[in-house]
Amino acid sequence: MPAPVDVPAALDAVGPRLRRLRTARGETLAQVSAVTGTSASTLSRLESGGRRATLELLLPLVAHYEVSLDELVAPPAPPRRRASRSRHGMTSIPLTRAPGGLRAYKLVLAPGTGQDVEPQVHEGYEWLYVLSGTLRLRLGEADLRLPPGEAAEFDTHVPHAVSNPGTAPVELISVFGPQGERMHVRAKPRGR
Repeated sequence: MPAPVDVPAALDAVGPRLRRLRTARGETLAQVSAVTGTSASTLSRLESGGRRATLELLLPLVAHYEVSLDELVAPPAPPRRRASRSRHGMTSIPLTRAPGGLRAYKLVLAPGTGQDVEPQVHEGYEWLYVLSGTLRLRLGEADLRLPPGEAAEFDTHVPHAVSNPGTAPVELISVFGPQGERMHVRAKPRGR
């Protein structure tokens, strides 16, 4: 039997979600009002929690922000411990909950990790973003050093291996599409 939904908490979370969507797009209340037909004062009260969300108010906003209604009104997820896994000097911390589709991990490589690992190939597509340290990425014939702030993306059919040749841990984010699934990246909001 599923846990009961805390309806007041779910509705209280709608306003901050609306504000985040609006500010992420760099829009003012007046701009959203002009597009949705909802007054700026009503939008302000929705965002601040002074007015409860209704379908009549949310449907134009869902269409404008290009999100699903579920994304706006989903009840807060129960806290869940993400099990990390350590193996051969590398700690992997899952950042996504869904078992299929794109998966994100935070990886921490201890100094010297992976130096003797042979490049491997497998199904999928991967993106890496280095948070700290310098990551060595062997990708096909290339032998790359990625400092913090650098990213790489590649088809995992290309022989590849990551390692930490340095004396400090390397931290990175890895997003992996197991069946060659690829992320859709948008550099700036639509309509600009």
